[in-house]
Amino acid sequence: MRKLFLPLALLTASPLLSAARMDIDVEIPRLDVAEYHRPYVALWLEQDGRHVANLNVWYDIKMKDNEGEKWLKDMRQWWRRSGRTLEFPVDGVSAATRAPGVHNLTFSASDDALKGLQAGEFQLLVEAAREVGGRELLRIPLQWPIDQQQTGEARGSHELGRIAATLTP
Repeated sequence: MRKLFLPLALLTASPLLSAARMDIDVEIPRLDVAEYHRPYVALWLEQDGRHVANLNVWYDIKMKDNEGEKWLKDMRQWWRRSGRTLEFPVDGVSAATRAPGVHNLTFSASDDALKGLQAGEFQLLVEAAREVGGRELLRIPLQWPIDQQQTGEARGSHELGRIAATLTP
């Protein structure tokens, strides 16, 4: 019993294995245009200018013959950093496009995306591209590991609205 108790006590005392989480709000604005298409959106993390993890990729996953995958390269920064090396759909990352509104995502410290973060600064990147529309890339700088709650926010001007990230220890 004593051999089991010590490792359990060490695990619960570790700050990196705590219940830390990242909450992200992504606003897709309602646009008044003649031909509206839902945007493709990629969310990922970078440290020291290098891609660390994909959080979500929203695209048209239901198109016949995987036709939706061919437009992923319109999210140019994400495609160059990570997308072109992936085989779609990516389990736990790929998702359908989203309608206008605010969409909430939550990631915990035990998720693969956050497990790979090294101590120090990192950036949350959100890129959107829309057919018969434009492209937009937003960055939110954050710090890891989390010792106190931190928030970051960026506001898009056309394809994205408000993007907010909250890290909670």
